[in-house]
Amino acid sequence: MAVIATARKGYCVSTAPIIGRVHNLRTSLSAFIGRESQVAAVAGLLCRDDVRLITLTGPGGVGKTRLATAAAAAVADKFDDGVWFVGLAPISNPALVVPAIAQVLGVREAGEEPLAARLESFLADRRLLLVLDNFEQVVVAAPPVADLLGACPGLKVLVTSRVRLRVSGEREYPVPPLSLPVPEAASPGEETVSSEAVRLFFDRALAVKPDLALTAETAPAVAEICRRLDGLPLAIELAAARVKVLSPTALQARLERRLPLLTGGGQDLPARQQTMRAAIGWSHDLLAPDEQALFRRLAVFVGGFTLEAAEAVGGEGGRSAPPSPPFPPPSSTASHRSSIRASCAGRSNALKSPATECWRRCGSSGWSA
Repeated sequence: MAVIATARKGYCVSTAPIIGRVHNLRTSLSAFIGRESQVAAVAGLLCRDDVRLITLTGPGGVGKTRLATAAAAAVADKFDDGVWFVGLAPISNPALVVPAIAQVLGVREAGEEPLAARLESFLADRRLLLVLDNFEQVVVAAPPVADLLGACPGLKVLVTSRVRLRVSGEREYPVPPLSLPVPEAASPGEETVSSEAVRLFFDRALAVKPDLALTAETAPAVAEICRRLDGLPLAIELAAARVKVLSPTALQARLERRLPLLTGGGQDLPARQQTMRAAIGWSHDLLAPDEQALFRRLAVFVGGFTLEAAEAVGGEGGRSAPPSPPFPPPSSTASHRSSIRASCAGRSNALKSPATECWRRCGSSGWSA
């Protein structure tokens, strides 16, 4: 695709029109495991007339992009003017979000008319779905996206982000981890095999060790590996690649120090997806200093915590921690909040891998949680 960069205004505009093309979704080279109910749910939301903006939220490595792509492909025939994927991961300047959308759609700058106005004119009478991927680092660009939706009645937007956009009309869909085998089902039976996390582990493990089998010895180890990794697809894929040199039992034994082990992702993946530590660091580094301090403190809890307990460790007055405000308000942009899961019983818990990384960062920051 030919690209013209206009440095004076910061616009990136494409000379490639979308005429004759129905989408630009890329075909994955690996199988998409499970998620049938989530794909159906998101696709159903996209087909509703009263839903125009959907944000898939969740921690790094939970599979937001794969789910968004699968759901968008499932409803592609509902959008006469196509489904268009816009990857925002390389962008850190929110002012470049609109130009990035324009580039994908082939909308060019012309004269003195603002690019946003030209984009609105282009989309005004089109029925089209935009998939905006990795929105968390440019979340302040949400209002221009909302403006596009307001001006273009046939436009719908599906966003992936570690935080919601917080604009009118947004429908948040938290992406859960993959389903896990229950502890008493850790045997090579139907319950273990039907677990999405175990299915993903074996699919990726067979790519590097074709003779791996689900046996009475390997099934309990694989089930425990998936539970320890919280059902996070990225962590499971990184662990599965290790079976080339480690048996599932040996791999399970080494997961006490999981982050140094969860490395070696595909060279065709972004750097933040090649190690679990990088995926967590991507989120952590987007936090304000007081939010980083709060998440490090929450890592002290084992087995979950209540809101009152979180306020007790998150408020001012910690003897070894720098001062911070009380528990962040709902307006906080703390992207690590997607790594904390709440239950109906009033308790929350942090995912194990992010909590482990927070303990490491406690030492590097010069104070303990």
